[in-house]
Amino acid sequence: MSNNTPLAERLRPKTLEDYVSQKHLIGENGVLQRALKRGLIPSMILWGPPGIGKTTLANIIATSTKRPFFTLSAINAGVKDIREVIDNAKKSNTLFAAKSPILFIDEIHRFSKSQQDSLLQAVEKGWVTLIGATTENPSFEVISALLSRCQVYILNPFSKTDLITLLEQAITKDKYLMQKHIVLKETDALLKLSGGDARKLLNIFELVINNFETETIEISNAIVLQHVQSNTARYDKTGEQHYDIISAFIKSIRGSDPNAAVYWLARMIEGGEDVKFIARRLLILASEDIGNANPTALVIANNTFQAVSAIGNPESRIILSQCATYLACSAKSNAAYMAINNAQNLVKSTGDLSVPLALRNAPTKLMKDIGYGNAYKYAHNYENNFIVQDFLPEEIKNNTLYHPGNNAREAKQLEFLKQRWSKKYDY
Repeated sequence: MSNNTPLAERLRPKTLEDYVSQKHLIGENGVLQRALKRGLIPSMILWGPPGIGKTTLANIIATSTKRPFFTLSAINAGVKDIREVIDNAKKSNTLFAAKSPILFIDEIHRFSKSQQDSLLQAVEKGWVTLIGATTENPSFEVISALLSRCQVYILNPFSKTDLITLLEQAITKDKYLMQKHIVLKETDALLKLSGGDARKLLNIFELVINNFETETIEISNAIVLQHVQSNTARYDKTGEQHYDIISAFIKSIRGSDPNAAVYWLARMIEGGEDVKFIARRLLILASEDIGNANPTALVIANNTFQAVSAIGNPESRIILSQCATYLACSAKSNAAYMAINNAQNLVKSTGDLSVPLALRNAPTKLMKDIGYGNAYKYAHNYENNFIVQDFLPEEIKNNTLYHPGNNAREAKQLEFLKQRWSKKYDY
């Protein structure tokens, strides 16, 4: 490679031994390491922040297994491109019968449903081994049919030690930097500016190095900030701040502070965050932190998600601001969230309890004859459309899983439940 090739590309690992981090996947007992030793590579989704090594890992897998390697970018590939690549992969597959070609798709979360659907048969039939890379949660961005055919592997952000190791490797292994005498006196500014993105770290490092005409270079925080014209407090949607700022945003709304909510929202918008990601988190919060204290919150959050999905930037900022301030000013309750947690814990501890006979469906005469549904009391036949009866299995019938929160709306719910179920809600 020439000196014009970026440092990050010159240092791209060629083997797992050179690959820094992700020991849970490629370490001695890592799941991918074991798969490579067996030569049985499943279709997979690599999920992690940018600059973490997803593309590099896919290349290493293809090289180490000696498989044909095809690549697509979801940014500019359509269904026609996908089918063309799959056809080419099928042709090469005849030469590598025991080793299906690898199809690597970068930013697979950007594919539409129809584009993802076009991959299903190829993955199902084994014409290709799919490796998709995504920075977004695949549970939301990858269709369930494709997700069920793939293993999901999470790539963890680089640790501080990992990032310093990359800098040291650059100094000692890059044939151009080896010619210089480089001393890492301080690294905090480099690490902060990179936001945990290895590619960005090496690009910034190279930028600083190239500003020196001397062969002896001492890297300090002041030198880095002097040469890198960048706001160190900016929002970086690809690094650690992505998670810290969305956390601050959610906690501000949960804490009923609309001022802080719009501030953190502005930080994300100015940083180019995906508006659907923000809206999705508001949708979750509307149930988890507001719930039945104000059921309209969920309606507004859902409408917000639909609206920003249709409108996009820059107008989505107004809709997100309206939703965020509304949710921040709403009464709060996590009662529904806690109720499902309580119910799931009860299910885990008690197992598959039988449905009471009175509640069972009785579509046939035989089922009716053996008692299915016989003792069921139709609530609308009784005063106030209610009659006391047990709807839980006998073993857990006295459990109370839902406890209304302390707010005006749920206080009315509690009063209603006390009138109906005095024993369960007499507190």
